[in-house]
Order: sequence, then C-alpha cells, then structure tokens
Amino acid sequence: MWVLLRRGYPFRILLSLRGEWMGRRGLPRSLVPGPPRRRYRKEALPALEAPVLPVTATEIRQYLRAHGIPFQDGHSCLQAPSPFLGDSQLKDQTGATTSFSLYINKTTGRFLCMTTLAEGSWEDFQASVEGRRDGDRDRDGILLGEAPGAEDSEEIRRIWDRAIPLWELPEPEEAQLARVMFGLTKVADDTLKRFSVRYLRPARSLVFPWFSPGGLGLRGLKLLGAEGQGDGVHYVETTIPRPGAYHNLFGLPLISRRDVEVVLTSRELDSLALNQSTGLPTLALPRGTTCLPPALLPYLEQFRRIVLWLGDDLRSWEAAKLFARKLNPKRCSLVRPGDQHPRPLEAVNRGLNLSRILRSALPAWHKSIVSFRQLREEVLGELSNVEQVAGVRWSRFPDLNRLLKGHRKGELTVFTGYPLGNHCLGTVFNPPAGPTGSGKTTFISEYALDLCTQGVNTLWGSFEISNVRLARIMLTQFAVGRLEEQLDRYDEWADRFEDLPLYFMTFHGQQSIRTVIDTMQHAVYVYDICHVVIDNLQFMMGHEQLSTDRIAAQDYIVGAFRKFATDTSCHVTLVIHPRKEDDDKELQTASIFGSAKASQEADNVLILQDRKLVTGPGKRYLQVSKNRFDGDVGVFPLEFNKSSLTFSIPPKSKARLKKIKDDNGLVTKKPSSGKKGAVPQNSKTCSGETPAPHQPDPSKLSR
Repeated sequence: MWVLLRRGYPFRILLSLRGEWMGRRGLPRSLVPGPPRRRYRKEALPALEAPVLPVTATEIRQYLRAHGIPFQDGHSCLQAPSPFLGDSQLKDQTGATTSFSLYINKTTGRFLCMTTLAEGSWEDFQASVEGRRDGDRDRDGILLGEAPGAEDSEEIRRIWDRAIPLWELPEPEEAQLARVMFGLTKVADDTLKRFSVRYLRPARSLVFPWFSPGGLGLRGLKLLGAEGQGDGVHYVETTIPRPGAYHNLFGLPLISRRDVEVVLTSRELDSLALNQSTGLPTLALPRGTTCLPPALLPYLEQFRRIVLWLGDDLRSWEAAKLFARKLNPKRCSLVRPGDQHPRPLEAVNRGLNLSRILRSALPAWHKSIVSFRQLREEVLGELSNVEQVAGVRWSRFPDLNRLLKGHRKGELTVFTGYPLGNHCLGTVFNPPAGPTGSGKTTFISEYALDLCTQGVNTLWGSFEISNVRLARIMLTQFAVGRLEEQLDRYDEWADRFEDLPLYFMTFHGQQSIRTVIDTMQHAVYVYDICHVVIDNLQFMMGHEQLSTDRIAAQDYIVGAFRKFATDTSCHVTLVIHPRKEDDDKELQTASIFGSAKASQEADNVLILQDRKLVTGPGKRYLQVSKNRFDGDVGVFPLEFNKSSLTFSIPPKSKARLKKIKDDNGLVTKKPSSGKKGAVPQNSKTCSGETPAPHQPDPSKLSR
C-alpha cells in the first residue's frame, strides 16, 4: 500500500500505487483509479457504558509490585523484564543483571518488548503475566507487532533494489541536479552512505529506509520527490506502508546505547544536515509536525536531554511544545523559529553555526515565570509572526478569516443557531416537497472538515446523530457532490477521505462529562488532536435533571470544556441549542440556552441566522457575535448547496450584505460592533481570493 502526501496542499491523497513502473517519472500504472477495494484502518474511540477511568501510573506500579515484577521508573515509560523472553534471555549481555526490555507507557498502559517486538494493551500484558504464573507459556506470536503485508514487502524490496546511491549515478549532471533540488549541495556522500540514503532514478526521488531494530530487516520506505514551484521547491512524500503504520525514527540504527542526548527533526533532510554539522545523534519523526505516535516513546526513553528542532514556522513551534509534554518537558529543549534559526538544512546552506543554535534552545519546562525576561522571546515571536499567531485559515470561508482571523489552539468556540427549515439531516438526502433546510450540524461539519483537510487533527463527538450519518454528510461535502449518483467512484473518494486526520467518538445520547473528558484527553495524547467538536451539549446532558439542575449542570460542563481547552492547548467547538425565540426575532448571544456561563467562557460565539421568507427558504448568514482574539465581529451571507451539502458565499456578497443591513438593521442593532461600517468592510470579498474552492477531481490527480 502506498500513500501520497503533498505538503502544503489542503488535504492528503490516498491512492493505490501497485503495478509496474512506467514513464520517465517512474510512477506506477495504477495511479489511475482502479477497481473498488475495501480497507478499514481508522480507530473509533471506545464508547464506555460507565465512566471507567483509564489505567494510571500508580495502578501500574501497584500491579507490578503485587506480582513481584521489578521495574524502573523512566521519563514516559516504566521498564520491566519482559514476560515474552525465556529465562536465558532475561539477562543482559554481561549476564550480571536483569534485562529491562519491556516498556510500559505510563499514560495508556500499552507495552512494547524491545527484544521480541511484542506489543499490546495493558489488559494484554496482565493476561500474559497471569498466564505465565499459571504455567501457560503458549504465547508465541499472539502479540507480535504488525509486519508489512506481502504486497508491501514485495514492493519495498523491489524499490530498494532499484534504488542506487546518489554518488553512483552515471551522469554527474543528474547527480548535481538532484543535490540542488533537495538542497544537498553541502551534505557529503559519507553522510548519505552512513544513513543508507538512496536515489530512485525513474521517480526522481530520494529513498529513506526503515530498518527493524537490531537490523533484522527492511520494514518500510519513504520516497521524497522534489518539484520546482515558483521560487521554491515543493516536496512530495510517499510512504510504504501508509502513514498510520509507518513508525520509522529515521537514524535509529546509528544510535548507541551510550548516547544520552538527541536532536529530533521533522524531516530526514534536516537530520542529515544536523548530524554532519554537529556530530550529535539525530532522529527524524515519521510524520513530521503532524503527530508523535506514543509507540515511538520507548525508543526515546534512554535520552536524558532531547532537543526539538522541528521547523521555521509557528506551527512547528506549537508542535514542539505539544510533543515535549509527551516526552517529559523536564528533559526537553526547543529551538525557537526565527530568521537566525531556520530549518537545519537551510542553516547549513546559509553557513550558520548549528551548534550555537542548539545551545540557544529554550527549556520546555520551568517552575514559574519570575519576570518578563522569560516571556520576551514569546512576545517577539508573536509580533514577528502575526498571521501564524492568528491560526489556521479556512479555505472555504474567507469572510470568516476576516472576522476571526483563523482557528487557534486552546480556544473555546460556542456555536448556536436555528434548525433552518426542515432539518437537513432528516430531509436533505430524500428531500420532501418544499424548501430543504440546512442546520447547525451540516454547517459545523463543513467548518471542521475545512480545517481537517489542512492537517488539523480533529475529533468528533456526535451525540445527536450516528457516526455513519455524520460521515456520510462529511464525505458528500468532501467530494463536493452526491456520491449516490456515482457509486463507482465511492472507493476513490472514500480512500482519500479515510486518510484525513479525522476520528470519531462512538458515544450517542446522554454521557457523563467525566467519561467524555477522559476520552478527549486520551485522543489528545495518542492522536495529537488539535480540534474537538461536541455536537451537541443538550444531547450529551440528557433530559433527566430538573430545569434548575440542568442550568447548573450545563454551567459545570461548559467550565470543564473550558479547562480542557486551556490545559491541553486544544480548540473545542461546542454546539448548543438556542432558547425558544419568536420567529420574527434574530438570535443574539443571550439566546444561547442556559445561563450566561457559556458566552462568558467562550472565546468565540458563532450564530447561524435565518431570516424567514414567505416565498422561499430564507436568507442565511453567519454572525460572529464575540471574538476575544481581536474584537472584530460581524455577519456575512451563506448559500446552501443542496447537492453537495455545503455552504458558500453568494457571488454578489457585498450587495447582499447591504440589503441585509438595510432590511434588517442587523449592524445598527448590534451594540458591541461599535462602528456602523465595520461589517460591510470585513465581509466584502477580497481580490484574488476564491470564495468557495472545490475539491479537485481525483481522476486528474494521477500525475
């Protein structure tokens, strides 16, 4: 299985690349969509019938002591003798002491045996220990880690055998061109040889190998292609196996047991440059700044100091701080992005002193802020990167960018609105006579999908409708068209949709807030979730409390979500039904059901409005009634597309806005907006921006 990753593109594309090599670029024939195929890989977070707390580090220690298992306390894992080894293997190489080759994650309880590569959950470990105590030693292969499939193994070997070292290319001009395209003009051949980097001529790509621990075999590959794009270079990554199963810490075979310091980078090219310039051990994360899988933590347990140098933008800085929490921030230092702190490869090409940059790395943990001195670099970074500080911008809602400026971590967004017309979830696929409605879930799903296609790891908690129904809506929005009318292309779109960093909680109906928060915390730790959508608060609460108790319970739940967003630096979007209002009245911030707690705690308040018309479905628009980031509020029109279930900006948005203002007086009624002309100015379409970009046709993506 191959996975094509395009950096800088709003979404990642999953295509099957089996077949023979063809063409001068070396792409396999089956890039063109082939026959339908089934694959299921996304994990659904478990639905808990009762608020069962996850295992804690204290419980793990108590269990090990109760069973007489010695252990050592590490940074993120507990080390213990492996029950999957024979008695003769439980001694280290000197034969003097017990080998602690089993690593148990303190947060999740999952374990990994470094010797046998056996892995599993905490329950699997308990079953193995108790089975060993009872004399059941038949454990062969039950918990072994997943090996590449037969097709992947064959493809891996075929590509690796065809690839050759860069310095062995027959034509010097071709070798020089490859070095220029990948920025390797100052990286020596010895460095490439030491890291076993090869070059695949038909695909014009560098090949980075993934070796099993101990050099037991080749487990996977990453192909890196480079294409000119304006004044820069556009890199295209291809991994075998797919990214979810590609857990290669590039450079791990070169790490010695005596090494106590390591530098983590987000790209293999940066690791090459760093190792050559400083001589320090370097490792490249398999998925860059997107995710640090907990399965990799045991391999980083031996290091007393870890320096994270992940990139040159604010998103890399945020990822570094997030990863440091997993690795134990007390041993982590971060290289702050800046003009004098570019990516390692760029720093080498510019002749900068990389050792000096590493010495300037900031500690990821400190006990307290004692003065402005500790904050001045943070403030400078925000002033120097205003657009990046504003967050991830929406590609489908440019007017939302002008008001909110972007989607930022650690914020709480409250979203409310009328169920417009006939509720879309019950009628849009089989619309009855009369106007078809579009509701809060339809809008917020496209709102979240837009961010997810740009790499924002998203967790959905849909308590009102089933995940199948929600996924059907999002897939239709992703394909920008009805798939019922083109089922032959379903697998094609589903493959691409499956590779988005999108996860679903399997809760439905009333749930305990403690259970929901525990599940969200687990998702943030395991999947590096950056955006959680809760739809909706009333369905999650249920209807068992009295009216007075419901308001108090809602205030408590809103406070819990606020605390979660702040503590985990994760954005939470909370959908809340409005109060019952007269049909001729517009919703306001005070229309949110419950007390004022929700609007007070929220950083942003969005209201989906619908101006009722006798002759049609009404005029729809989105109102931003609170924006804590910079205070800009306003409204902009929306237009619902029934075939694709998407909202887009009407072609003449400026004229429509003037009409809404004149007819309804929304802008003049809004006391907090301040300036009367603020709304039209913020909501007009900027030149050069596409109001509602469409997803490209996958049949045209075979290049």
